[in-house]
Amino acid sequence: MKRRLTLATVAVGAMLALSACGGGDSEPAATAEGGVPLVKEGKLTTCTHLSYQPFQFEKDGEVVGFDVDIVDAVAKKLGVEQEIINTSFETITSGAEFNQNKCDVAAAATTIQPKREEAADFSEPYFDANQAILTKADKTAKDEAALKGFKVAAQAGTTGLDYANEHFKDSEVVTYEDLPLSLEALKTGQVDAVINDNGVLYNYNTENKGFAIGFDIKTDEHYGISMKKGNSEMKKAVDDTLAEIKDNGEYDKIYEKWFGDAPK
Repeated sequence: MKRRLTLATVAVGAMLALSACGGGDSEPAATAEGGVPLVKEGKLTTCTHLSYQPFQFEKDGEVVGFDVDIVDAVAKKLGVEQEIINTSFETITSGAEFNQNKCDVAAAATTIQPKREEAADFSEPYFDANQAILTKADKTAKDEAALKGFKVAAQAGTTGLDYANEHFKDSEVVTYEDLPLSLEALKTGQVDAVINDNGVLYNYNTENKGFAIGFDIKTDEHYGISMKKGNSEMKKAVDDTLAEIKDNGEYDKIYEKWFGDAPK
């Protein structure tokens, strides 16, 4: 299935303000099978935040990845095609994109947590994750104590940033807008380490020479697909799809496609 990418330039502050006042809370433009509301006729519009390989990233002019394939299964169930909007991660987790009817769902390797559940509804968990530390191969850190004096890059609005701020008291935590900027800072020596979800850092380490995974941090995180608060029809459609693809083996095939092994 061809995924169309819409590059959305979002004024974060304005979006958050509009979200807070409840602006743009209009009726959906269309519905899919089962009466599921959609913001655009014939499309399941998905918000994401690029690039976050292997969950969602651009390749040969198309957005691909684990999350993309999972939402494609939802779109298929609804009898529509997926359309992807690239936007700020903060406007996804704040619920602003849903409140402005920009997107039907968001799939951005988003950890389910209470604060985010206040702003959006989440599907049942579809992926288990932890945090990890990535360093240069010639300057590694095998535990948190070894990060003393390190500059550690963390992505804005993520659980990795929250963890770093809380636990890395002897390190300087530097915030970057997205994962690629964090990785570039490590590559160019602006920082000594990157904290982020283990799936993306392991993928980067496999595909790039000169780096090393320092250590994993067990946080027992679970990703969920999010949607507008109160959108029970969409939540049911997503949850039903996740249950179906796990039962029929499609989930395992998607997982192996992007991670090489079946989920444990």
